[in-house]
Parts: sequence; C-alpha cells; structure tokens
Amino acid sequence: MADRIRAFGAFAYDFVIGDDWWVAAGVAAGLAGTYLLAHVLAVAAWWLIPVLIAGLLPVSLWRAVRKS
Repeated sequence: MADRIRAFGAFAYDFVIGDDWWVAAGVAAGLAGTYLLAHVLAVAAWWLIPVLIAGLLPVSLWRAVRKS
C-alpha cells in the first residue's frame, strides 16, 4: 500500500510541477490572488488567471530555450 501512495505522490508531483516549477508557483499564486481579490476586496477577479498565464508562458518558454 505504501508503494502505491508513494507512486501516486510521484505522479502528482510530476503532473503539477512538471518541468518548470515557476509556472506551478505562479498559478498557485494567481489562484490565491484571485481568491483574495474576490472574497476580501469583492472585486470580479476572473481576469487574473488568463493574464497571469499569458505572462508566465513566455517566461517558461524562455527558460526552456535557455537550458538547451
């Protein structure tokens, strides 16, 4: 049973983090920011995630090209 849990944890880590942990951290920060804007400041914050992804994608591509 422990092997299955360990295998699932490794899969989840690879699926969420993948090759670039900056994107995963950025999405997590964006979700937290969206929550705070929507629930604390009562602002319609649906636009934050698409803007964040549009900014993170070029950074991720630049980092991948720079590595190779």
